[in-house]
Amino acid sequence: MMKLSQKIVKLLIKKKNKISFAESCTGGLLSSTITSVSGSSKVFTLGLITYSNEAKIKILKVSKKIITRYGAVSHETCLSMVKNLNRISKTNISVSVTGIAGPKGGSKQKPVGLVFIGIKKGNKTLVKKHLFKNKKRSSIQRATANKALNLILGFLK
Repeated sequence: MMKLSQKIVKLLIKKKNKISFAESCTGGLLSSTITSVSGSSKVFTLGLITYSNEAKIKILKVSKKIITRYGAVSHETCLSMVKNLNRISKTNISVSVTGIAGPKGGSKQKPVGLVFIGIKKGNKTLVKKHLFKNKKRSSIQRATANKALNLILGFLK
């Protein structure tokens, strides 16, 4: 993960781009991997950990209707998180993450390991759905951060 974040920070600096994160199930892991790189202060603007539904609604302005209808872990919520984060942060790249890290909290419809990662750069927005099979909380969080970093790298190239 470290190599990935170093590459990303280098590319962001080179392109004079800024990045921001809105994290739920990763609890700041994504922001941490970027800020652990020397020089990241040039490109890292904002990291929000909107863990509760209340935080998603109050800080990220995700509509209560969206969370009620689709749940906090959904394509719709993730999309709303990334779009609103982009509005708040005014960064070139915005990334949102929401999911079920477990080991509890899953259901048949939304099992432990279900994660949505949203990314927005300019007028291009993408939300990817992932299902991580390893049911360990820490490995789901790491795998999510890793997938997000790979997505960011793809958007930067």
